[in-house]
Amino acid sequence: MQLRYSPASPFVRKVLVLALETGLGGSVQQITTNPWDPDTDLVGDNPLGKVPALLRDDELALFDSRVVCEYLDSLHDGPLMFPASGEPRWAALRWQALGDGVMDAAVAAFVELTRRPEERRWPVWVERQLGSVGRALQTLEKEVVRAPAQLHVGQIAVGCALGYLDFRHSQLQWRHGHRALADWHETLAARESFRQTVPREPA
Repeated sequence: MQLRYSPASPFVRKVLVLALETGLGGSVQQITTNPWDPDTDLVGDNPLGKVPALLRDDELALFDSRVVCEYLDSLHDGPLMFPASGEPRWAALRWQALGDGVMDAAVAAFVELTRRPEERRWPVWVERQLGSVGRALQTLEKEVVRAPAQLHVGQIAVGCALGYLDFRHSQLQWRHGHRALADWHETLAARESFRQTVPREPA
C-alpha cells in the first residue's frame, strides 16, 4: 500500500499512528506529496486534492483519514481501533469527530493566516475557527478522565489534533486551563507511534 503523505498534515499523522499501533506501519509506503503544488498529480488519486490518500494494489484509492483508518483497522488481528458496537463504538467515533473537528478548524485558521494575502485575511473567520477549537478543548477536558485505557481511533484523532496545535498554533498555549487533558496528552505523546510521527515542515 502507498500513502500520499505530507509530514505537516495532522490527518496523515492520524493514519500513520493507527498503522503503527496495529502493526501495519511496515506495509504502508509513504509518498511525499505537496497538495499545494499546482502541478501535483494528487487529484488523480483523490479528486478533492487532499492528503491522506491510500493507494491499494489494483483497487480504488481510499480517502479521507476516517475511511483510510477504518480500512487499515480491518486488516489486522489485534484489538480494534474502531470498537465494533455499543457505547464503546459511539464514544470512539464521538472523540474522532472532536479530534477531526479541531484539526479542520486549526488547519483552516492556519491557511487563512499564512496562505491568504495579508490584506485579504478575514479575522472573523480565524476567530470562529479558534472558537471551535476552544470549545472542543473544554469538552475534552471534562471527558478525558473517562477515556478508556484501551487506545481507540478517537484518542488517536484527539492526540494528533493537540499535536497540531503545538505545531501550528503554539501561541494558543492550549495546556493552560486544561490540566487533565495536558497530562493525558503527555502520556499519549510518549507512545512510540506518536514519537515517530511528530509533525514537521515538509523538506
